[in-house]
Amino acid sequence: MLRLDCSPEYTEDHPVRALSIVSVGGLIAAGLAVATPAQAAAAPDIPVANVKAHLSQFQSIATANGGNRAHGRPGYLASVTYVKNLLDAAGFTTTQQSFTYNGATGYNLIADWPGGDTTDTLMIGGHLDSVTAGPGINDNGSGSAGILEVALQVARSNFQPDRHLRFGWWGAEELGLRGSTYYVNSLTAAQRANIGGYLNFDMIGSPNPGYFLYDGDNSDGTGSGPGPAGSAQIEATLASYFTSIGVPTRGTDFDGRSDYGPFIANGIPAGGIFTGAEGSKTSAQVSLWGGTTGRFDPCYHASCDTVTNINDTALDRNSDAIAHAVWTLADGGTTTPPGETVWSDGLETATGWTQGTTDTATAGRLERGDPAATSSSGVTTQLGTAAGGTYALVTGATAGASAGANDLDGGISTITSPSITLPTGTLTLNLSWYLAHLNNATSADYLRVRVVSGTTTTTVLTQSATATNKAAAWTTATANLSSYAGQTIRLQVEAADAGTASLVEAAVDNLSITRS
Repeated sequence: MLRLDCSPEYTEDHPVRALSIVSVGGLIAAGLAVATPAQAAAAPDIPVANVKAHLSQFQSIATANGGNRAHGRPGYLASVTYVKNLLDAAGFTTTQQSFTYNGATGYNLIADWPGGDTTDTLMIGGHLDSVTAGPGINDNGSGSAGILEVALQVARSNFQPDRHLRFGWWGAEELGLRGSTYYVNSLTAAQRANIGGYLNFDMIGSPNPGYFLYDGDNSDGTGSGPGPAGSAQIEATLASYFTSIGVPTRGTDFDGRSDYGPFIANGIPAGGIFTGAEGSKTSAQVSLWGGTTGRFDPCYHASCDTVTNINDTALDRNSDAIAHAVWTLADGGTTTPPGETVWSDGLETATGWTQGTTDTATAGRLERGDPAATSSSGVTTQLGTAAGGTYALVTGATAGASAGANDLDGGISTITSPSITLPTGTLTLNLSWYLAHLNNATSADYLRVRVVSGTTTTTVLTQSATATNKAAAWTTATANLSSYAGQTIRLQVEAADAGTASLVEAAVDNLSITRS
């Protein structure tokens, strides 16, 4: 990670959008599709022991070469050779690209996996060099080792995605993103246009880690703004993995401190993971992730950035997140934005949703709130995080004394949006949702999303409960609203505990309408 003393710090405690894209059974929909690529192969688990073995090799290389792996030093070239030999043996086509900076020769290593659409290339990269002060095992041996092991898993599984895969290890990042800038500048305009997305992984194993995602959609509203179109989808894909394992994430700005810089400067969508550098973890972040209020990495740019300077849990989670993003975005996923957003409500501010005046529910009514986590008999009934940011539409946001204290009870609860004036064109409703219940639920319990147009109300999603334990998990879905083009509508969410006494929770978040 490049030090920029004048750059904004990344320790702000802001929400980041998090969309979970998972398969859903039993979804009954009127024009609704679950937003998950059914044809995509499942991402493999990345053994953290393998990632740590690469880190041990980087440590040995540094130890044998003056204690570092810096630009122009023998330890850097030995690191390139180590990575290249493994990729060549695995079947990648590798290119060792040389450049000169400060009178010394540097190297980028590019590895292409045969196959896939080369006009829609997904690129994954991180810098391989260290500072001269130390071996750079977290900065950035961790990111380099993580993407190396993911690349090797691509080969072991003979993954043949729709998109072409290209991996890159950059030189001289610590001297100002020199290697990645040289690479991007060496491409023709057509070659740059063929890169549909770039994933950057720099410092993914900090010993006092945070879980930061580059803020592709500018949901934090701070710093340099959103990344190029498609960056939000990269962020959402990474966030969906962390949501699936119950780890909250926060945004970090595209502040120019790592190798995404030259890519976004050329309009290429980008995203990635970062666990923190020289900044200090706030007390709020300690509550979120554990650890201490000390620095994220006390050995940042120091001689003590060795193999002992790694948090194994963070390294494991983030390596798996890299694989999730690669498998999702390369095979059925896309960084192409779904269309022009004509309306959205992430529920982070109160926009005028109103509860129904004829609701029959006696407790746990739908409300805009900051949900508290609840569980019963090991089943998560309400998630403690929204799908994006802090707030969601949720049945009984507070936890109460027990899981059943503030769940939906006694009937039907509705909440309705303010008026939405739609343009002409092909329109799509996008949303995140879940319906959780225990095995005392019945098919009379449900979650519905409706469109209210004049005096007509049309259901576009119905999810009914069953007599099984169903844990809460954010899921995304879409519905075609083109028949409402040119009209003024309202969206209505309805949940019901209408059968026998049962434990039911529901939530909706990240609503938007796009035009294509």
